[in-house]
Amino acid sequence: MSDQPARAQSGRLGIGIIGAGRVGPVIGAALAGAGHAIVGISTVAEHNRERAQAMLPDVPILEIPDLVERSELVILAIPEHEIESLVAGLAETGAWQPGQLVLHTAARFGWSVLGPALAAGAIPLAVHPAMAFTGTSMDLVRLRESYCAVSAPTPVLPIGQALVVEMGAEPIVIAEADRPAYAEAVSIATSFSTSIVGQAMSVLTEIGIESPGAVLGPLVRSAVDNALRGSVPPLPVVE
Repeated sequence: MSDQPARAQSGRLGIGIIGAGRVGPVIGAALAGAGHAIVGISTVAEHNRERAQAMLPDVPILEIPDLVERSELVILAIPEHEIESLVAGLAETGAWQPGQLVLHTAARFGWSVLGPALAAGAIPLAVHPAMAFTGTSMDLVRLRESYCAVSAPTPVLPIGQALVVEMGAEPIVIAEADRPAYAEAVSIATSFSTSIVGQAMSVLTEIGIESPGAVLGPLVRSAVDNALRGSVPPLPVVE
């Protein structure tokens, strides 16, 4: 991080992304659009490499130790069950650096899961975008209409909030102890929507409707909008 002072003065961060699934490249692209520099991304799966190259052209694929060494902000966009072991493993090798920002994107965990990095002097942030990602540029538009749950130690909470604003989203602070409840709410909304809409599309397909998604789209969006506004009409009475 030899150019850290220059970047700090200009307001830019050198960002490294661990994980090239549906979330990491999108967040990287959003922050790159805000003027930050993506120094690298780490992934092993070939299809994820293709996604990373599509969303972040010219950004190199790096090994995790090299990526962490070069980054002022490390984003962990990996499955939540992998976070604790990866953070601890990197701490054991002395990879984390004092003053380095470390951000994970899991819904269930707050910043305490990043404890080993904090012990090494890094700054822990937990930021979860409350949206369903596709891993494409479409998500950049959706992100600007979304909220992100932010958890961090109080002195550095504004850093997490500022990063969310730079992504184009709206930050909402979630207390450390409330992260499991928040994750449950997100899971219920996501799984219920996917399951019910999928069932409805299957029924329409069975009766010969060629584009069930197009037919159900306006209905589902209006029904969900009514539910979110608390203005769901009563079910009709069947005589």
